[in-house]
Amino acid sequence: MIFATISTPHSAPQPALVSNGSVYPLPFPDMHAVIQTGADKIQLPEFSFATNEVKFHAPLRPNTLRDAYAFEQHVKTANQNRGREVPEEWYKFPVFYYTNPNSIFGPEDAIPYPHYTQALDFELEIAVIIGKGGINIKSEDAPSHIFGYTIFNDWSARDVQREEMKVGLGPAKGKDFASSLGPVIVTSEALADKAVDRMGVYDLAMTAKINGVEMSRGNFKDIFWSFGEIIARVSDSCELQAGDVIGSGTVGTGCLLELTKTQGPWLNEGDVVELEIERIGILKNTIGGKK
Repeated sequence: MIFATISTPHSAPQPALVSNGSVYPLPFPDMHAVIQTGADKIQLPEFSFATNEVKFHAPLRPNTLRDAYAFEQHVKTANQNRGREVPEEWYKFPVFYYTNPNSIFGPEDAIPYPHYTQALDFELEIAVIIGKGGINIKSEDAPSHIFGYTIFNDWSARDVQREEMKVGLGPAKGKDFASSLGPVIVTSEALADKAVDRMGVYDLAMTAKINGVEMSRGNFKDIFWSFGEIIARVSDSCELQAGDVIGSGTVGTGCLLELTKTQGPWLNEGDVVELEIERIGILKNTIGGKK
């Protein structure tokens, strides 16, 4: 099943089911209520819109937003560009950080360009939405806790991030100004024919374009740490809640930091960034002016 949050000129944002090119509004206040109900209990309504009659929003506002660092190619290249090796600890367990769940943007939204950076970057990622909470979740059980998958753009101010991480606490102002999600949430059942023999991982092509020019190409199946392993690590002695969102980290080649050896050129006002993941769609945003 495919879920979205949509609005029309005459209605406020509401959850919807997307099927065969049509969008069916659902009688729930938000996507969290849909998740609590469960995808298997959602029935197809009679009334629908064409996709070009509605606006797609970020599919949900996360309770919490974590981002992992799980693609080895990206980790290797990013470290090589900084003149260092991958820390051996990276291979011991999946690492992640918390980012801002209150700075969420959706498809077609303009992304603010923070006044404090000269190095704005995109990051091509896939994210899971937790459908069933839990604590100390085993990696083999983790897929049953996933409601679905969406595209995630972890916008980054690279110059600020670089300075912050010298302190040893990880990114903060380099990341907290914007994250994009959407355009839809696709459940595991809808991806079953693309599954690989790893927990919560699928064979899905991932690409990024800037102003119509392809910059990045990778595949979800190349992830080093599976979402099963990531969820097991995240939930170790910490309770996950339905509606939490966890990003994969950047796919190989999936950001300018990796592609340009940390030197830029970076994104500019007016640039159009399109992230596409097979079966999920295109998450398109335009870079706005500095504020």
